[in-house]
Amino acid sequence: MLSQGQVEAYRRDGYSFPHAALSPAELDECRAGLARYEAWLGAPVNQADRRWRSAAYVFLPWYDRLIRHPKILDAVESLIGPDLLVYTATFFIKEANSPTFAAWHQDATYFGLTPHEHVTAWVALSDATEEAGCMEVVSSNGAPEQLHHAALALEHSINGGGQAIVEKFDQQKTAMMAVPAGSFSLHHTLCRHRSAPNRADHRRVGIGISYVPTHCRLTGTVRMCAPLVRGEDRYGNFEFLPPPESEFASAALARHDQAYRRYRENYAEQIAAHDAAYARAAE
Repeated sequence: MLSQGQVEAYRRDGYSFPHAALSPAELDECRAGLARYEAWLGAPVNQADRRWRSAAYVFLPWYDRLIRHPKILDAVESLIGPDLLVYTATFFIKEANSPTFAAWHQDATYFGLTPHEHVTAWVALSDATEEAGCMEVVSSNGAPEQLHHAALALEHSINGGGQAIVEKFDQQKTAMMAVPAGSFSLHHTLCRHRSAPNRADHRRVGIGISYVPTHCRLTGTVRMCAPLVRGEDRYGNFEFLPPPESEFASAALARHDQAYRRYRENYAEQIAAHDAAYARAAE
């Protein structure tokens, strides 16, 4: 579990790092699993169809074990309680010496979750150094707030819509969240963050796992699918996703297709809601 001091710092800043998680054997298992996955895809994850970047825990047992890793869950429980769902999880891969980047953004913008208690554990499968384009964050100073975004279709953006914050905010005193392989960082759903291109000679591989307490609900009309990874769900705000039967099992792939389709439907709905809200505010 996180110490009281670490929890207080997270409440103030909106982020915490680094935290050790994977043993050398567990890290090797994840890397080998990723290699099998990319062989199955016939391409690197970040060059395949975008749906294969998200929620691969639905059909990859090694990935399912990762989202349930006790060291990660212990840290997340320290922040949002013992009853935990995974809203989604995403590969964030930057090839060596690539221009891929992320503009300033907040995860909460298009997720449509309330209350704002979602925590992302960003797990490094390779060293996420400053040179490799690790995340850069700005402290919330104890007062996180939602900022106006737009999907700008930015070239080389690691985020699908190229979403970015489009209103001014204080970008002074940033922190570079460098995370060694096998460790993870934590950031709040309203944490403002970005990442630079990978200027290192090695691939930067990370998995962002989005955890929510079971009392969180969606503000839109789409009923999302989520696995329960710790505790119990007394609310039923999400449709339950079971662990995969085996790697690439046909039933699991069918569940992934449904889960991803609903994810995209909710995402599109939330973009429209966000844009409409700021349009009204500007009138």
